[in-house]
Amino acid sequence: MEQGYNRPVARLTSFLRNPFAFLFATRGAEERVAVYIIREHDRGRDLSDILDDPYVVNRLSQQEIARVLERPEVIRAIGDDVAEAHRRLLAQRR
Repeated sequence: MEQGYNRPVARLTSFLRNPFAFLFATRGAEERVAVYIIREHDRGRDLSDILDDPYVVNRLSQQEIARVLERPEVIRAIGDDVAEAHRRLLAQRR
């Protein structure tokens, strides 16, 4: 069970450097999923299929997915009408 001499110290200094990093983890996930949605939509996939992908479902909650669909770059890529239809669908699932 050899961990290395500085491993606990490295975690502590990482935490002290940015103690609130956990607050921004979701935003990073939302950003990556937004890029994924745009890329997959550009490849011709239907938005409902993309939103059911394990990549999306395993990273974001329904509320976070709704927030991603409100992003201007996502709306521009998939269109206003498609984004609004899926926001309504997500609201019905809650």
